[in-house]
Amino acid sequence: MCNKTRLFFIHGELMNTLFPIEPMLPAGFYYISEFLSESEEVYLVNTISSIGLHTFHFQGYEAKRKVASFGYDWSFDKRTLSKGQNIPPVLNPLIDKVAKYLTVTPDDFKEVLLTEYPVGSVINWHRDAPPFDIIAGISLLTDCVFKLRPHDKKKQARSSVISLPVSRRSLYIMRGESRTEWQHSIAPVKNIRYSITLRTLKDAF
Repeated sequence: MCNKTRLFFIHGELMNTLFPIEPMLPAGFYYISEFLSESEEVYLVNTISSIGLHTFHFQGYEAKRKVASFGYDWSFDKRTLSKGQNIPPVLNPLIDKVAKYLTVTPDDFKEVLLTEYPVGSVINWHRDAPPFDIIAGISLLTDCVFKLRPHDKKKQARSSVISLPVSRRSLYIMRGESRTEWQHSIAPVKNIRYSITLRTLKDAF
């Protein structure tokens, strides 16, 4: 399943020993480089550029990034889940491709988030909103550094932080332990970066 353009982690283990040793990752974290072709990246960047993004507000704070959310929305202030705008059909090719890779149906993805990160912007330590289950993220335009650390404060230490270079056109997936027991953040980006995040819902929601 691996080749020279793909790194694949299953339960934190690198599946191709021909590559340089990468950091051991939490169970349920998957990373696939070159998941998209260059033409697919161009298509998605043009798609995002044609959609109106707005500044992201979080608990009264104006974040240094712009977003557009489709499907279900989670209100951090009200702690409620509600139906938002329909997912644009232009995103269907990407949704279909990620769904096929994960062996789920495209309809399983209930939220799609488009994000523009300007130079210097970061994502602070967090876990995704409680209603969501599988998290799949696509990176576009530039590389970034994805960081993970245990959610349990007793286990948090400088040595427990895992840094993973995430390349443009790559796909990362968080499910299981990596989704529930770990936090993640993104270091400041050196160039404008777009991301597309697809999320499924837990059965309880």
